[in-house]
Amino acid sequence: MALETTTQTHSLRLWGLLGLLAGGMILSSCGRKAAAVDLDASAEPDKVLFETAIEEIGKGRHEVGRLALQTLMNTYPDSEYLAKAKLGIADSYYKEGGASGMTQAVAEYEDFITFFPFLDEAAYAQMQVGMAHYRRMEKPDRDHSEALAAETALQILLQKYPDGPIAEEGRQRLREVQEVLAEGEMRTAQYYFIRGADRSALGRLQRLTSRYPLYSQADRAQWNLAALYERHGGGAELSTQYYSRIVTDYPLSPLAAAAREKLIKYGAPVPDPGPAALERMKREQEIERPRPGFVGRSLGMLKAGPDVSMAARFGSPTMTPFNAETEDAAILGIPGAASAVGGASGVTAQPVAPTQR
Repeated sequence: MALETTTQTHSLRLWGLLGLLAGGMILSSCGRKAAAVDLDASAEPDKVLFETAIEEIGKGRHEVGRLALQTLMNTYPDSEYLAKAKLGIADSYYKEGGASGMTQAVAEYEDFITFFPFLDEAAYAQMQVGMAHYRRMEKPDRDHSEALAAETALQILLQKYPDGPIAEEGRQRLREVQEVLAEGEMRTAQYYFIRGADRSALGRLQRLTSRYPLYSQADRAQWNLAALYERHGGGAELSTQYYSRIVTDYPLSPLAAAAREKLIKYGAPVPDPGPAALERMKREQEIERPRPGFVGRSLGMLKAGPDVSMAARFGSPTMTPFNAETEDAAILGIPGAASAVGGASGVTAQPVAPTQR
């Protein structure tokens, strides 16, 4: 009851302000003194409405602020504050949060981009679309729809505004989203492997390694692929390409030395480490990352969102949009994996389990 009374009080204040503004306009048009209205005579009504609305939103009174902004847009369609009001409504929903708030925020930001595509704030609005999905992103073993939506929105941001002031922030958020998506693929591959569905495990690992090379365990995914091909008779023909990638793309990986030994065993050439990959891994190793103990992991299980602390900080994230139809087709048509389900042959190497975080 107290909350309802407070809301009604703020609504009455706003309606009183709107009444005063309307009264001020009438008095002014009739040549009467604007001082009759309790407003600064030098203040434009649309400016007063905008500043009042932003103040209300800043105090957490989102509905009251949105009402003022909507009134501004309806009453002053040529106002210089029109775009700011539209963006302010989107921001109010984003700050309000919750499932409905985030959904409405995305719709409002997308409307802003549609109506004001050439303003500098359009890049910010696109970033916020991605962040609204980012905030609703679930853990790697749960639904990926919000993570995929965040990935798409952030890719659009970087395609449209690659050198903008928020491009680097968007790039890092995209790396984090793709870490979550890649981790989901890794866990699914591990599940299939345990169930004996090696062909499905191969497909997931192939998609992971091709789409998310910056994934914190991409080297292990490459090793797992090579080991699965060895297990099913692929040997030098198929497995060595993945061992080679570990050496060239992940030269500081703990698996790099073992990958070289595998290449030597099969008589395959041992490539040199890629200079860019070597530099990137050196820079990544300089980053301090949390290594939670048992208590930290226990508390981490209670977090609503995924852990992105192991996401890459350097390197270009994948900019190719996800296409479910073509991606699934790629999984179903794995070359060389037709005999993956069923008895094993050849070397019985076992995939390396992902490291616990």
